[in-house]
Amino acid sequence: MATIEQFAQRQTQPQERSYRTPPHNLEAEQALLGAILINNDAFDRVSDFLRSEHFVEEIHRRIFEVAGSLIRAGKLATPVTLKTFLGEHDLGGVTVPQYLARLASEATTIINAYDYGRSVYDLAMRRELISIGEDVVNVAFDAPVDSSPRDQIEEAERRLYQIAEAGRYDGGFQRFSEALKVAVDMAARAYEREGSLSGIATGLTDLDRYMGGLQASDLVILAGRPGMGKSALATNIAFNVAKAYQGRTRADGAIEAANGGVVGFFTLEMSAEQLATRIIAEQSGVASYKIRRGDITEGDFHRVADAVRDMQQIPFYIDQTGGVAIAQLTARARRLKRQRGLDLLVVDYIQLLSGSKSRTENRVQELTEVTTGLKALAKELNVPILACSQLSRQVEQRDDKRPLLSDLRESGSIEQDADVVLFIYREEYYLKNKEPRPGTEEHINWMAQMENAHGRAEVIIAKQRHGPTGTVELQFDAEVTRFSAIAREDTIAEIR
Repeated sequence: MATIEQFAQRQTQPQERSYRTPPHNLEAEQALLGAILINNDAFDRVSDFLRSEHFVEEIHRRIFEVAGSLIRAGKLATPVTLKTFLGEHDLGGVTVPQYLARLASEATTIINAYDYGRSVYDLAMRRELISIGEDVVNVAFDAPVDSSPRDQIEEAERRLYQIAEAGRYDGGFQRFSEALKVAVDMAARAYEREGSLSGIATGLTDLDRYMGGLQASDLVILAGRPGMGKSALATNIAFNVAKAYQGRTRADGAIEAANGGVVGFFTLEMSAEQLATRIIAEQSGVASYKIRRGDITEGDFHRVADAVRDMQQIPFYIDQTGGVAIAQLTARARRLKRQRGLDLLVVDYIQLLSGSKSRTENRVQELTEVTTGLKALAKELNVPILACSQLSRQVEQRDDKRPLLSDLRESGSIEQDADVVLFIYREEYYLKNKEPRPGTEEHINWMAQMENAHGRAEVIIAKQRHGPTGTVELQFDAEVTRFSAIAREDTIAEIR
């Protein structure tokens, strides 16, 4: 163990540290700007990924910004046209017009513009990585009271993914033949998959027939009033997908889903135990309230045990964190995709998500950020996202309680961002509260209506970008919260 004297000596000894400058290449920046000033076509080769903030020198940032503004306006960007917009700068005894002339005179050819632009961009990314690393270290040392280590990790992940996705130089136009290849590959996978679906099967045959399964990169909104069973339907679909999972190894060694898929489930309202109890009830046929109270027979217990045993190995992952922000949800979904794989993400429900700026913005703006973030995440991860949503109370004020798109609560962004909007409606729920006085003719008619509506649910496909709208009838067993297909031929009724 070191003595106090040894520690004091160590403190007094000067430690030499070499000062390291952030990575940069002034010559590459100058060569690129010179090429742009000589031939404005060079700007088009780098403008889709390079920004003014990627330059390390302030004068270079300003030159690139002004030149870009002139070129986009259809004007010529040369040393002569630029000098009037740049003002005065301290360039070590060289005036701005002289510096522009020197850039143009020492410029390389336009052929090298892309390579120089990529070099400038890559060095800017390295500087940003250094900045993120320094911030992680500084915040970890400071240990703010209102920032937990988990929050710091998620913020670091968010910034890392932000710089990974922003300014990528593999974007832009692609040949139509490449898009054709992707479409043919999708059709081939649909041909090989059970049910010949292009997307992931929900396990509800009639719904799959309408939608072709859950499509990759789609945001699917499942909306309904409280008590309609939207959480139950989302849980049923999620479990059906996970239960049907069959993996296969691709040529590159990666594992992909041949059928079903890996499911991530954000349950913001129920706990993981409540969700598990629902699934056990659905799979075993034993009512969930009996399981919770322990009011089950020996036969029921064996059915529950068998169901649990069958469900042990399915790829179903639950996050029960309440009040999670959209940025946190995004970070956790990316982590699950990276570590375990991900083929379907379920969010129950979006009104319980918060935006990153909830303190300063109103609820409509916050919900817009949430739905936009979910749609962007679906495209980024290339998986369908099934998100539950509440409906406004105006549904209750109409005689026909079937929901409309205008009933989506709090924001038009839900309808705008969604690729598919599903409404769930159960007439039985409303009829129960309208029982007339027994013995009257109205009561007899009511009983007939109840008999027809008992155990029936409608899933209304109100919006679908890639297919028809319509209504699908399902069977609903309230005791075990299970939706299933109705065993008859005419289950699908067209809306239009």
